Amino acid sequence: MRVLSIIVLLLTTGLTSCWPTSVSFNDTGSLHACLKHFQMDPLENSAPNAPINYPIELTEAIKSGIQNNTRLLLSGENTKPQVTITGKITNYVVSPIALQEGDNAAQNRLTVSATMDIYFDCPNDNYTHEMKVVSTRFADYNSSQDISSIESQLLSEINTQIVQDVINQILSNW
Repeated sequence: MRVLSIIVLLLTTGLTSCWPTSVSFNDTGSLHACLKHFQMDPLENSAPNAPINYPIELTEAIKSGIQNNTRLLLSGENTKPQVTITGKITNYVVSPIALQEGDNAAQNRLTVSATMDIYFDCPNDNYTHEMKVVSTRFADYNSSQDISSIESQLLSEINTQIVQDVINQILSNW
């Protein structure tokens, strides 16, 4: 009986010492407390081969990604943003990969590069910070497929990856 009491006491002590002291669903991540709103300027297109509407699509994807995955809200007319994002698409290229006999490609790769500058500014808290995000992402496809028929699907995959790169950089605080 005495051994059983000691085992129960040790288990109780061990389990309660590992128990969390508080549980919260509030975002207390690495974002500075003063950062509440963000503004994203439309991306510039410096890549000559990119579709004309692609900068707008990527800009909107990044805005949605930040709003859905961080506590930052899109600033309105009467709201001063503490986070400002500017940038441009620097590369948009289709290149052959997986060459076969006779220099024919079995697959092609669509590669997109974007560079963004992120500015953090909270004058009341004396917090300013600046960072650059350079993201190069790609999607492969079968060379028998016409790029124009699958381009929107490939760009959707690439946009998801670029958005994640931006969010990771904003939340990393380094």
